[in-house]
Amino acid sequence: PDLDSLWDAFSRSLYDGNLEMLAFLTGSRAGSQPEAPSGFDVVLRTVIPKTGPHCPLAAPRREIVVQDVLNGTVTFLPLEEDDRGNVKVETSNVYQIRLSQSQGEWFISILIFCPENWHSDGIVYPRPTWLGEVLLARLARWSVESRRSGFKSSLSLISIVKYSKMYQMLKEKHKDMVKMWPEVTDPEKFVYEDVAIAAYLLILWEEERAERGLTAKQSFVDLGCGNGLLVHILSTEGHPGRGIDVRRRKIWDMYGPQTCLEEGAITPNDKTLFPDVDWLIGNHSDELTPWIPVIAARSSYGCRFFVLPCCFFDFTGKYSRRQSRKTQYREYLDFVTEVGLACGFHIEEDCLRIPSTKRVCLIGKSRTYSPAGEVSMDEQRTQYINSRRGRPVSPHGEAPAPSPSQAAEGCAGHPHGHQALDSGAAEGGAEAQADQLWLSGFQPREKAERVRNCATLPRDFIDQVVLQVAHLLLDGEQLNPGTSSSLDGVVGQTRFSAGSLSLEEVAQELDRETLRRLKREGGGLQTLLRNSHQVFEVLNGRVHIRDWREEKLQRQRHPEAKRKLFSETFKTRACWFFSHHPDGCVLPADSCPFAHGPAELRPPQTPRRKKQAVTLTRAGYF
Repeated sequence: PDLDSLWDAFSRSLYDGNLEMLAFLTGSRAGSQPEAPSGFDVVLRTVIPKTGPHCPLAAPRREIVVQDVLNGTVTFLPLEEDDRGNVKVETSNVYQIRLSQSQGEWFISILIFCPENWHSDGIVYPRPTWLGEVLLARLARWSVESRRSGFKSSLSLISIVKYSKMYQMLKEKHKDMVKMWPEVTDPEKFVYEDVAIAAYLLILWEEERAERGLTAKQSFVDLGCGNGLLVHILSTEGHPGRGIDVRRRKIWDMYGPQTCLEEGAITPNDKTLFPDVDWLIGNHSDELTPWIPVIAARSSYGCRFFVLPCCFFDFTGKYSRRQSRKTQYREYLDFVTEVGLACGFHIEEDCLRIPSTKRVCLIGKSRTYSPAGEVSMDEQRTQYINSRRGRPVSPHGEAPAPSPSQAAEGCAGHPHGHQALDSGAAEGGAEAQADQLWLSGFQPREKAERVRNCATLPRDFIDQVVLQVAHLLLDGEQLNPGTSSSLDGVVGQTRFSAGSLSLEEVAQELDRETLRRLKREGGGLQTLLRNSHQVFEVLNGRVHIRDWREEKLQRQRHPEAKRKLFSETFKTRACWFFSHHPDGCVLPADSCPFAHGPAELRPPQTPRRKKQAVTLTRAGYF
């Protein structure tokens, strides 16, 4: 629809008998003569419905947004189209966000025009309760946030309408994956994240085919493919491709023969090129991330790349920060962009709609040079890569940077835990492999996944650190080495809770060998204390003795499902306070979730999710 003609027709209607709407729009007080609308910014906006299981896919809706900066109002006017295609402004379902000041304080309010005529469809027109309770709270929070986003808006490079339709289609198509996920990772997060990434790539490639006049679907290779779900989705949508990862996953067997997944190591050398592939994908590809633009550039002039960086790696180890004014994430994205530019790519940046804090992707679709300039450009690539040789891998004064297997533990929460590289040398020996690398000093990843979350530390070492930290928090109070206390449930508030210490203060009291041993584990001291959650609570960098009286009250407010989960773990572990605290446990034995003595111990039960995963894995997929 033509915005100017729509607004002109609507403005005339305001004076032809719709003075109430005019007063609402201009913010005129009751009983006063509404002023003529002027000084407005009028925007035509398309609203794309977010569909779900109970909301069928609906067509996008249009609305006019009227911004009155001087009076601090934004009014939303819905547009309706009749059977003949005529569009007009609907006078129902009109609402306004208003910013006002009173006695030196600012207020945000949401007003509805004629609330008795409001019709909520659950798709485009929200419920009034949602406007008042959810939207208003978000507006208040956003208004006081001072953070500036250094990133583009989400999905800025593709059609949002096409993406929304593709995402909903893929989500419905692959929803059963959540039920039969055999990995230990959370399927609710990881399945839908890969669905979102796949939807983005499919639309990106669809629009690329239209731009280039192509009919054949693009081929791809996913380097460090992890669980392989992204490869599986792209393959089922007709794109020829494969995934490569150093470690085979259990879920690979569930995809079927049409999904090509290979177990193998990727090292950046002349033998690791893909001349017949259209796109290289690096989805949380860890230490391969800066190499993917290089591999794509040297594979063929027509090879493109898509990377979604997560862990921060340089060409030969952990990435070292250079500019403290930027966030580490922003600086690393700029570094990968710099690599792409040095390789001769035009680099585009976009934000994906995924449940992750690391959701910025970098795309290299075209080159900055002609095919005739390939030789000279490759010389520039080599010079740039060599210029990164010898870069410090840790800031001055800190311990040497960990190997990639150590550094990756800092990204243990990223979706796939991709491991794209192997620590074993090539068949010709370690020296031969080093000669083949594009840059010596490259540290391949170990094939066997090493657990670095303090879970593999000896039990006696963990117990000793726990006792030592608890001793500090209790102001040097002598702890029982392991004998039970007779003062169950009668501990005083001050005596039991003690004080708190910062992590730095705790670390200063531990000996050097203990700290060195903890530093080799991802997260170090903080991880060990968080793992010992029965004893400690770590909040805002401070360590407290956990008060289980508060935990009991919170547990009573949990929904039934969580209470059932508590019942499954009830009395399956010994109570630390009963055995070690000088005043015993703060709870009586029948209320404490942990065992007060060997007689109360119950055998642990298999978690329900694991039981379900075992059953569904046997049933198979497809």
